[in-house]
Amino acid sequence: MLYHLYELNQAALTPARAAADAYRLLFRNPLNPAAYTPMGRSAAAVLELFERTTRRYKKPEWGIKSIEVGGRKVAVHERTLISKPFCNLVHFERNVSAWRRRRDPKVLVVAPLAGHYPTLLRGTVRDLLPDHEVYVTEWQDARFVPRAAGPFDLDDYIDYIIDFLRFFRGNVHIMAVCQPTVPVFAAVSLMEGMNDPAVPRSMILMAGPIDTRENPTAVNEFAKGRSLNWFRHNVITQVPWPYPGMMRLVYPGFLQLSGFMGMNLDRHITAHRELFHNLIRGDGDSADKHREFYDEFLAVMDLTAEFYLQTIETVFLEHRLPKGTMVHRNKRVDPAQIQRVGLMTVEGEKDDISGLGQTKAAQDLCKSLPSNMREHYVQAGVGHYGVFNGKRFRAEIAPRIRDFIKTHQRRRGIWARAFGLAA
Repeated sequence: MLYHLYELNQAALTPARAAADAYRLLFRNPLNPAAYTPMGRSAAAVLELFERTTRRYKKPEWGIKSIEVGGRKVAVHERTLISKPFCNLVHFERNVSAWRRRRDPKVLVVAPLAGHYPTLLRGTVRDLLPDHEVYVTEWQDARFVPRAAGPFDLDDYIDYIIDFLRFFRGNVHIMAVCQPTVPVFAAVSLMEGMNDPAVPRSMILMAGPIDTRENPTAVNEFAKGRSLNWFRHNVITQVPWPYPGMMRLVYPGFLQLSGFMGMNLDRHITAHRELFHNLIRGDGDSADKHREFYDEFLAVMDLTAEFYLQTIETVFLEHRLPKGTMVHRNKRVDPAQIQRVGLMTVEGEKDDISGLGQTKAAQDLCKSLPSNMREHYVQAGVGHYGVFNGKRFRAEIAPRIRDFIKTHQRRRGIWARAFGLAA
């Protein structure tokens, strides 16, 4: 009933939102004398805040139309290469020469399936595009996937990653941001155990929960303090009519958003208060920055119940990966099998979601990997989102990732030529 009550509330607020938006436009109309008065600007600001805080945000667009490559502006087009019920593999195709496309390393960015849309990595993708052929996993909102498509759990997620890697036949570097560090690490471990030639050239794990026993955060403590049955009975609900996924059991995005907001409630309240004052002052640039951030932050998607519960149990409650007890379709996941894939781990000094050491734990689990194929980096002064987005990522983290990828692009090429394989 929880989801049905939420939808009922959204429907009940629709007329009020429409009225608020109409009156907001009235008070901002340059032909209305009240638009130039403090009272008119205050009224418009209040109405905008009401409309924005009660709206259900849709999936944002990537909006990457062009980038600068080699000193010139080139167009970028999104192209879906593989379409699966719960995820599409999307290529950000740059309008560059065929020679450049062959030369630049291919990078598969695995976006989080943790409540936000993959577009949360827009800045990450944009910063990688000048020097790489970038591909992204575009996860689908579970409420729009019909029940006929079947279930989707953590095992299916790992299968998707393996399928996508095999599409590149070994000529790719894989980057996992936050949540997917565990399934990506598991997928590469399984492929190495099978001696699969399609393993990636390198693997970059960023701000992820490989071992949540290391420096547990408030998120980790919340999960650890509850049983799996608590999560099953308190946060799982059915998708209501008229969504295509009607009657599918999900962990709804609006509950995840409540958790996100609750972690830093004072900060969000302050941000909206500043928006109110900026609107009154006419500070359009600051107001636009607020809108841009919250249009992304407040857009959330549903996760299938089986995926969410299996992740909670495997990663946060039983720590199966670091303990060596994680199993994928009756096969044990053994990171010690990794020998051919370069490993880079990246953490943020002030990360309050994946604490320091949680991602670095992957380094200790790769017992067979030579030291010259490893790198660990901690970015000073950044929190969780700063690890993969923003000025510090662009200026300090991205160049290190670029150099690491180039090193392993060359290393695999030499290794492949020596054994007579395709580079």
